[in-house]
Amino acid sequence: MPINEKKLDNAMELIEGAIRMKCFPGAVAAVGRCEGIYRMGCYGNRCIYPDVLPMNIETRFDMASLTKIMATDTLFMVFMEKGLISVYDRVADYLKCFNGCGKDEVTMFNLLTHTAGFIPFTDLYNKCSDYEDAIKYICSTDLQYKPGSKVVYSDFSFILLGYILEKIGGDRLGKLCKKYIFDPLGMTHTSFNPAGENIAATEIDNKTGKPLIGTVHDENARFFGGISGHAGLFSNIKDAAKFANMFINGGRVGDVSFLSPVTVDAMTRNYTRDLGESRGLGWCIKGDKISSSGDIINPSAFGHTGFTGTSMWIDRINDIYIILLTNRVHPTRENAGILRFRRLFHNAVLASIE
Repeated sequence: MPINEKKLDNAMELIEGAIRMKCFPGAVAAVGRCEGIYRMGCYGNRCIYPDVLPMNIETRFDMASLTKIMATDTLFMVFMEKGLISVYDRVADYLKCFNGCGKDEVTMFNLLTHTAGFIPFTDLYNKCSDYEDAIKYICSTDLQYKPGSKVVYSDFSFILLGYILEKIGGDRLGKLCKKYIFDPLGMTHTSFNPAGENIAATEIDNKTGKPLIGTVHDENARFFGGISGHAGLFSNIKDAAKFANMFINGGRVGDVSFLSPVTVDAMTRNYTRDLGESRGLGWCIKGDKISSSGDIINPSAFGHTGFTGTSMWIDRINDIYIILLTNRVHPTRENAGILRFRRLFHNAVLASIE
């Protein structure tokens, strides 16, 4: 199916309009197909306070919850393919303090699909002394619903998942992801705790009065030293496209199989369509509900968003992926304009397919 260039031009021009409407200071976007990136562009500024700094193609972004899929979820699958872990292993098999009150039922599947019974979020940075103490706190928290009975998106699931993968791999999550994901995929500008200056600014820090640049925006991940299973990853559009391109090709990178196509199919299946929200293993699935992916993307499409203004959606049926990286929380998180814009942008890109 060819792409109408004029319609795609219109879609990309919507980003410039969103910047004028102050939905976000700047953005980098990529539209790709199985053969690779089809269109890429950068717009606006990576920082507007205290200095105005232009966005560029190499700018790295705080990926926020895209960490869940680009790091933790994918590392889980690599370890699963190596025979080190199973989707239906119990959390209690790895964390002995995770027990009582229905917790014995919770499996990796529940963590991956956000059906474990956890609350969505709490300020661990105020309640705990360090990373290990936070793990113990999560393990001691009462479940809020019967595991598997509904979907409640929770950072707790991926914090625990990242910790379990660290126990299996014998190292911190950042080093494991570099070894097993980023290096094999050639994602040379993707890491936790990045160095350098060409990084999109996020929110102004109350303590310093300066924007966070290269320091993770998520407070819990920051409390953990910038490395967590739920947030903390930084990347740029080229690396994000390498990741998306692997998935749209069923786990292949050129002639090399990074993940089995069987694994990719399992990750992107809709397991929770009867629970009010559509979830795969780690991934959001479009399904038939309102979604950041827009209105006309295939129901089998899969993707994820990040609080800082990042998103990635992959539609294998229509052979297209769409990555939108913005700094919408700069200079403040009190800006929700991107929520509607994402739908409009994805609709316009999908409409360019003929």
